[in-house]
Amino acid sequence: MTQRTAEVVRNTKETQIAVKINLDGTGQCNFNTGVPFLEHMLDQIGRHGLIDLDVMCQGDLQIDDHHTTEDIGITLGQAFTEAVGDKKGIRRYGHAYVPLDEALSRVVVDFSGRPTVIHTVDYRRARIGGFDVDLFDEFFHGFANHARITLHIDNVRGSNAHHIAETVFKAFGRALRMALEQDQRIAGVIPSTKGSL
Repeated sequence: MTQRTAEVVRNTKETQIAVKINLDGTGQCNFNTGVPFLEHMLDQIGRHGLIDLDVMCQGDLQIDDHHTTEDIGITLGQAFTEAVGDKKGIRRYGHAYVPLDEALSRVVVDFSGRPTVIHTVDYRRARIGGFDVDLFDEFFHGFANHARITLHIDNVRGSNAHHIAETVFKAFGRALRMALEQDQRIAGVIPSTKGSL
């Protein structure tokens, strides 16, 4: 099997980012972004998706976490596009429900080539620690637009914002894992009636 890895560097006046990923990893993660809660969420993607993630970012955190969070989403999306390649043999669709105490979230992904995000989550408060929950939407839009995926995120229930966020990111990792698994029944075939994605 071809190694599904990628390294992407993205530099702007607002952020300098270097990302390495291995889609067939074991969930080994290494982060240095200056945004601890975002790193905690990225760790959920890696560990639950069994994706090795290495994310380094120098961002304009003196302003706020917005550019760092959004641009990491963009750069990760670019890395996924590169690592997935022609999409031959992947399951394409993935979904997961994940609970954490009172919280339950569902994430569904499609490596469709059609960027769409439906993010229906009420985090119940504006910040988790010092992290602005509005930035989750920026992260997921950045990722989906550049990984070219359809992404539906729904929080089914929950009252603790931290628990809700964790269920979303764990479910996202697990949905990615399912969608990116190689399906031996369609080995070498693009999973679309169009013949392309």
